[in-house]
Amino acid sequence: MEHVDVLIVGAGLSGIGAACHLKALTPGKTVTILEARDAIGGTWDLFRYPGVRSDSDMFTLGYSFRPWPEDKGIARGELIRDYIVSTARTFGVDRSIRFRHRVLAAAWSSETARWTVTVESPAGTTELSCSFLYFCAGYYRYDEGYTPAFPGIESFAGRVVHPQSWPDDLEYDGKRVVVIGSGATAVTLVPALAETAAHVAMLQRSPTYVATLPTVDPVAAALRDRISPRRSASVVRWKNVLLQQLSYQLCRRRPELMKKVFRAGVLRQLPPGFDVDTHFAPRYDPWDQRLCISPDGDLFAALSEGTASIVTGEIETFTPDGVRLTSGEHLPADLVVTATGLNLLFLGGATITVDGREMVPAETLAYKGMMLAGVPNLALAVGYTNASWTLKADLVARYVTRLLRHMDAHGYAVCVPEAPPVPPDADPLIDLKSGYVLRDADAMPRQGPAAPWRLYQNYPRDVLLLKHGRVDDGAMRFSRAPAARTQTAGVSTERVS
Repeated sequence: MEHVDVLIVGAGLSGIGAACHLKALTPGKTVTILEARDAIGGTWDLFRYPGVRSDSDMFTLGYSFRPWPEDKGIARGELIRDYIVSTARTFGVDRSIRFRHRVLAAAWSSETARWTVTVESPAGTTELSCSFLYFCAGYYRYDEGYTPAFPGIESFAGRVVHPQSWPDDLEYDGKRVVVIGSGATAVTLVPALAETAAHVAMLQRSPTYVATLPTVDPVAAALRDRISPRRSASVVRWKNVLLQQLSYQLCRRRPELMKKVFRAGVLRQLPPGFDVDTHFAPRYDPWDQRLCISPDGDLFAALSEGTASIVTGEIETFTPDGVRLTSGEHLPADLVVTATGLNLLFLGGATITVDGREMVPAETLAYKGMMLAGVPNLALAVGYTNASWTLKADLVARYVTRLLRHMDAHGYAVCVPEAPPVPPDADPLIDLKSGYVLRDADAMPRQGPAAPWRLYQNYPRDVLLLKHGRVDDGAMRFSRAPAARTQTAGVSTERVS
């Protein structure tokens, strides 16, 4: 059976970044990346709907070791995909990728201190082993988005599409479009479609907080010709990190104040008399769900120009030529886009067993938001919900290299976090109140009440914890190589404190 030191699952933003860190900081280790699809890029290769872009700034979404090279902080999806692909090629990790290799299962054996990974590939089902398993597969299902069961949808004479599966041949120029949803995808799609469609109606069951950010970062533009690109990128990155944290903390601690701030921002960009309180005043507090971004206020511009409209209400049924609401209003449509969310899928849907016992995510605590209690030699990249994904994924990758170097220096073969029992009221790892999280909350690991079992959604705090904190923190148990153990049953372990 083929064996590698580190096996990375996923060749998206997180997986490519992880491979680059491992190559630079643990150069003696063999690294292989398994990618279920046939391309580099993950989310940024999968999503091809009109206007697809980052919903956070690229100075923090980009890699710390390869700063985003442009002034535009909000970037189109194809530019992000090109950035990931060129990073893989520049650092030579593209040669380590095996495409169309989907991980079905991974089984840990304490006797060998190895994972046996079952993979579905073009050659059939195969196995390989690794010493350390690193999941960078995100947390949603790639092959199918979430679409509710809409009454009467079979009677609709037009076309219904989900943004996650946007067809290459879809024509919408001059057509009446209804976009169902109010999240980041809908906020992105509506102004993009409105450029050439006859009209676009954004149909939402309930409002979402929407804030405006400039596409071009003014600080990045000002520093471009004054200091080196690397120093400029560092300044802009930390400026944006601190602003994100300030906004988030104000939202959590002073929600009523921030509701007024968001409302005032919307009022400034819409015509007098626009019903802001119906369409842009959510029932929940800011950051209970992810905040949506409108670059340069493009959504509000489309609403102001009349090329798009927003309707808040419940669907009663589809009709042959549109959608009828419970209020009696009828929205005519030639095309309906169901921007209705994602399906969660933890660890890419792989079954994980440890010495024959299957790991149940909801019965497991997450350690530092990147490992699982009782699961040896396994890390996962789960980014922030209140800031750029890569900020956390980058810290996790650096921490994994620290962990591997520590194990090599002390002759350890196994590391496994040890946690107290999972509290019955423990929060899921992703603690947003978004529909896609609430639907599948039982599919995710849990958080404990305090560090290292709590995910604080705080980048500066995590820098201290993951980049500068102790690897041997007392919660991690280390074991030596199997050959060095005695012949007694079980696993010989040593706690480092």
